[in-house]
Amino acid sequence: MQYRIEAGKCTLQDALDLYSAPSLFSLADRLRKRAAGDTVTYVINRNINFTNRCTGTCRFCAFRKPDGYILSISDILEKTRAAVRLNATEVCIQGGLLPDWDVSNYCEILEDIKGEFPHIHIHAFSPMEVFHAARNGNMSIKETLQCLKKSGLGSMPGTAAEILVDRVREEICPEKLTTHEWIDVVRTAHRTGIPTTATIMYGHIETLEERIEHLFIIREMQKRTGGFTEFVPLPFMPHNNHLGTGRQGFHSIENLKFHALARVLLYPYIRNIQVSWVKLGEKLAQSALKCGVNDLGGTLMEENISRSAGAANGEYMPPQEFERLIKEINRVPQQRDTLYNPITPL
Repeated sequence: MQYRIEAGKCTLQDALDLYSAPSLFSLADRLRKRAAGDTVTYVINRNINFTNRCTGTCRFCAFRKPDGYILSISDILEKTRAAVRLNATEVCIQGGLLPDWDVSNYCEILEDIKGEFPHIHIHAFSPMEVFHAARNGNMSIKETLQCLKKSGLGSMPGTAAEILVDRVREEICPEKLTTHEWIDVVRTAHRTGIPTTATIMYGHIETLEERIEHLFIIREMQKRTGGFTEFVPLPFMPHNNHLGTGRQGFHSIENLKFHALARVLLYPYIRNIQVSWVKLGEKLAQSALKCGVNDLGGTLMEENISRSAGAANGEYMPPQEFERLIKEINRVPQQRDTLYNPITPL
């Protein structure tokens, strides 16, 4: 098995054996050190959720409101200004699916932000949003992505992945794009020169084998395109949504085990494994740094989606808090940009 781990060829049986092995955490930590050293990175950014109205029917969503808000361009620009005043290098923009929006609406947001802040990186629009814009505008995925890139899109969040297994998707988000469609959007983005993150939402109705299948899909995509900047496990938030009724979230140890397994199965193809401090909390996120994780994500400044589903860990973490958490475990903090280039703090 050690040879297969080193070569990035872990099998399903290897993964199942590793998940219950006492050595999983130490193995993940060694691979983290080999891939990323002792540096722990974070980015100063802001989330901007431009609408919570949505035509979707995802059973896990607690954010969607039929009578919700839609931010104006001036609202979005004011939020961006506030982020820039706090030295943000990135704005992350996502929202619900509006029935009459096509690529022109998304491009308008990009162009107006870039018009005022040409140097800020815009990390925006999930594969589902791209799919929605293409479908509404009767355009191909490639044409849509080319328009977005020309308008200022720097990278995309690899959200809307949930579990990349259609059995699961048909139950938790039947109207969302299929596994094949998600792969097509993301692969096309990579080929268009738009890097993305990769995510998984785990801990609901899926099996361990299906979580592992998801990791293998991400691994194979990365081998072909090299376009993923990081992998982000996102534990399911069971509150205020239909899917969570009667369910509890994962125990701490299970969250740590899955982060560790992701490091091992994605090695050596994906260098950066990120933990969501919003979903896990500061202390568990800090523990994940000893279980294969090397990135703490962003300051966010505003976080609405997880909070709507019951996350209680705040919506802003200042850089000084990231630095404290990292130094407490004798790691080296490093501010980065969206594409993991180091930044010297002002």
